[in-house]
Amino acid sequence: MPALFLIPFVVVAAAIAAWIAWRADFTRSREGKVLAFLGLAVLPVAAVFEGFSAHMERGQSTEFCLSCHVMSDFGRSLRIDDPSYIPAQHFQNNRIPRERACYTCHTDYTMFGGVSAKLRGLRHLQVQYLGTIPKPEEIKLYYPYQNRECLHCHAGARRFEEGSAHHKTPDLLVRAKSGQLSCLSSGCHEFIHDVGSLKDATFWKE
Repeated sequence: MPALFLIPFVVVAAAIAAWIAWRADFTRSREGKVLAFLGLAVLPVAAVFEGFSAHMERGQSTEFCLSCHVMSDFGRSLRIDDPSYIPAQHFQNNRIPRERACYTCHTDYTMFGGVSAKLRGLRHLQVQYLGTIPKPEEIKLYYPYQNRECLHCHAGARRFEEGSAHHKTPDLLVRAKSGQLSCLSSGCHEFIHDVGSLKDATFWKE
């Protein structure tokens, strides 16, 4: 469990706080003031910082993203046995790190994006605990998927730059790189998670 390493911080800080509460006069000495500052300020701040860092790191893991029940179908879609499904093919062929599959392709999501993304993350918490959780097929992106999420891996790759499909028209690649043409356009890479069709899908067995 990621937070286990924080237990010593908490235990020591609590012990110091208890000691100071029991022997308040101890803080009159220089040593007491140093100990009080250590236990009541330095250790708690260090614990919060380390805990935040650990959970931000954990928040980038596929396991974390799929830990919500409503996201389980998106995890299943990564194993659709059909090469036209882009997330599945990237996941199954190790084109992305499997342990960070979601974050690799959604780098601007919730806590990892800008201020508006972080506010949406808070909204997710509110819905999770106080609202009505949508069905998987009802979940939509807030904004159209940005080509930059594809280009941060594919731009410059020979297969991407020279692929015949990317030269159907003279300006296709230029328009894709500038964001004028979505990589998910009809006729391009239009099959993504499509969780509504999972019941009819066949799945890759590792």
